[in-house]
Amino acid sequence: MTKNKNNQAIWSTRINKNGSLLFQKIGSSIDVDKKLYKEDIEGSIAHVEMLFRQKIINFKIKNKIVYGLEKIKKEIKNKKFEFNKKYEDIHMNIEKRLFQIIGEDAGYIHTARSRNDQVITDLKLWMRLATKEIDRNLENIIKTILKVAEKNVETVMPGFTHLKNAQPISFAHYLMAYVEMFNRDKLRFKNNLENLYENPLGAGAIAGTSFNIDRNFTTKKLGFKKPTCNSIDTVSDRDFVLDFLSSVSICSVHISRIAEELIIWNSDGFNLINLSDKIVTGSSIMPQKKNPDLLEFLRGKTGNIFGNLFTMLTILKGLPLSYFKDLQDDKEIVFKSNETLINSISILNEVLKNFSPNKKKMLELANSGFITATDLAEYLVKNNNMSFRKAYQVTAMVVNYAEKKKKKLHELNINELNKIEPKLTKEVLKVFDLKNSINSKKSFGGTSFDNIKKMITKYKRA
Repeated sequence: MTKNKNNQAIWSTRINKNGSLLFQKIGSSIDVDKKLYKEDIEGSIAHVEMLFRQKIINFKIKNKIVYGLEKIKKEIKNKKFEFNKKYEDIHMNIEKRLFQIIGEDAGYIHTARSRNDQVITDLKLWMRLATKEIDRNLENIIKTILKVAEKNVETVMPGFTHLKNAQPISFAHYLMAYVEMFNRDKLRFKNNLENLYENPLGAGAIAGTSFNIDRNFTTKKLGFKKPTCNSIDTVSDRDFVLDFLSSVSICSVHISRIAEELIIWNSDGFNLINLSDKIVTGSSIMPQKKNPDLLEFLRGKTGNIFGNLFTMLTILKGLPLSYFKDLQDDKEIVFKSNETLINSISILNEVLKNFSPNKKKMLELANSGFITATDLAEYLVKNNNMSFRKAYQVTAMVVNYAEKKKKKLHELNINELNKIEPKLTKEVLKVFDLKNSINSKKSFGGTSFDNIKKMITKYKRA
């Protein structure tokens, strides 16, 4: 058994010269992967317990290793552990310290495994917890949106297409659109968990091992569902990383979109919402300014998250099987994207708790732009035996007339409407009422107040 005296690297028997300082700096990942210390120790304990059960190591050695690993975990937790870049990564830092604590028996810890399968095991264990944390954070933001929506069921606003007034909607209906998006995000992360429940431990460096190991034992011990089926795929696979980064990116799209809308609506040109002083910043030169910096932060950070996904895709696209040093970057990419997303969700949640709609301005804007024109067209189809295309043409003529007369649709009288369509009666004037327009949209998923109340109730019970 190699004694690793003088703090030599594990491969020093084969490679006689020390690496250059530049190589050591580039090759070291300890500043990043020390985040995985709990998972690394958990995986190592499960591994040595399996080695004992399979009679590969004896009871005394197993207990000494477990004792040493538990001691190391306490040292790291209490910030009494010295991480050394010379030992490259979290696995070797822990192993070196284990030699110091229990002596030569520490050498048995790496029997029947490689750092290749070890690191993927650590990362999957960490990502399982990270994914569940994201799920909890998304659940919190959904609850916040539901509370705001519940207070604004009858708040009327213009629905936009191309940022032009389209049809009147409930502000709560707009908010509930993001409940749907964030729920799909939750589902995406939940689906990702399935691949995170395949156990890589024991796959070895590439070919498996000749030792009589029991991968089903470590699978159960570490909370996986099944062992991976192909040792080559196991050590070269990063599909689960791409799945995670993709889900983070899509979720960030949703965060960026709502941030962009709130930035626009908070602008002096729209003035549809008010942001609390808690979530704005000032200007160094213009005393009157209140800037939506937090929302701009959210919009900007989405680009960083996209970059992480494309970085990982680029790393993988040209790699032959199986393991290469290129793959070492996966952990830093995952950690950065995860941290950015968690922060972004928390910031958006805070923003949503500290803004209010300018209901008067929303209603005023909803009363402009001939926003109930579609309601008139639908009325003509239902009550005047017209095809929709014919009704569309008649309505366009009404809009042209109102525009020429500088009137809003609800300001037109029946005599003016009859000049364009003689069969119309006073009953048609009801279609120009905004709340009547909203409540007429009773189709499933539509903006009627009753529909929205039902959806809010549904999600509050979920």
